Amino acid sequence: MTVLKILRYPDPRLHQVARPVEVFDDALRTLVKDMAETMYAAPGVGLAATQVDVHQRVIVIDVSETKDQLQVFINPQIVKASAEGRIYEEGCLSVPGIYEEVERPGVVRVRAFDENGKQFEIDAHDLLAVCIQHEIDHLDGRVFVQYLSRLKQNRIRSKMLKSDREAA
Repeated sequence: MTVLKILRYPDPRLHQVARPVEVFDDALRTLVKDMAETMYAAPGVGLAATQVDVHQRVIVIDVSETKDQLQVFINPQIVKASAEGRIYEEGCLSVPGIYEEVERPGVVRVRAFDENGKQFEIDAHDLLAVCIQHEIDHLDGRVFVQYLSRLKQNRIRSKMLKSDREAA
């Protein structure tokens, strides 16, 4: 397994829309393992393939305290969302050190495939619901800071670019 490089906002590759997975093979399973290792090493609770510059509809998530309950979502679709919104403070491995409140549906029903091509549906609540929506946004070329005011987006962009320059 390999720890992959996570793209940092405002990298334009984060805005690329991911393609559906069509082949469920060993290469896909290796990608899932590498993404999981990368997410745990970061550390984070979710990672979309877009964040590691692989533009396929693949997400790994583990919101457990023990970090031993990996969930894999291939070609995820939200098929139902509650009308009631919930506000959560979100962060992102592609926007390290930035945490902002975002409102999203509190409950979602998600249809996806596992890494072996078996379809499933789950009802997600609370942090899992937020994480799934956040990661699907990545697959759609959207970063959570885009939910914020233009002023906050510009401040975050400037902060991230400055951080990158100082690290170089």
